[in-house]
Amino acid sequence: MARSVVRNALFFGGVSRRSFKMPWATYTDPEIAHVGKYPWQLDQEQTPYDTFTKPFSRSDRALCEGKKGFIKVHVKKGTDEILGATSVGGPAGELISLITAGWTNGLGLQKIGQGVYPYPTWAEGIKHLADQYTRTTVGGKTKTFISVVNNIRK
Repeated sequence: MARSVVRNALFFGGVSRRSFKMPWATYTDPEIAHVGKYPWQLDQEQTPYDTFTKPFSRSDRALCEGKKGFIKVHVKKGTDEILGATSVGGPAGELISLITAGWTNGLGLQKIGQGVYPYPTWAEGIKHLADQYTRTTVGGKTKTFISVVNNIRK
């Protein structure tokens, strides 16, 4: 916020506070972090949205470290446009920072997920969230193929 105040005071073309994606994190045990809108706000605004969740119980890194929690991302219904995200447990603040950086730079969930993430890392969970979104966009034979592959993996 201080940078925007200086920019607005000294340079042409102001920066609106509304354009900021302002994350917060509480470094308790477990960590809690959030950016953007909450589901109750989206409901109140009557904004249709989808939520994608990655429980840490399905994260290899979390299993290695014995951590519990989740990361959730809310996107505008039918798109990958991020509206908000929450993480609890693990390095929640770090995960929200990744979402915030991508979102601030105009990337949707799918684009953020296209990055290459080392294995096993916490950030890999964001890739899995993007995969969840991508599965909602496919149809026909591709959807059937994905379903068969997922059933084989189980």
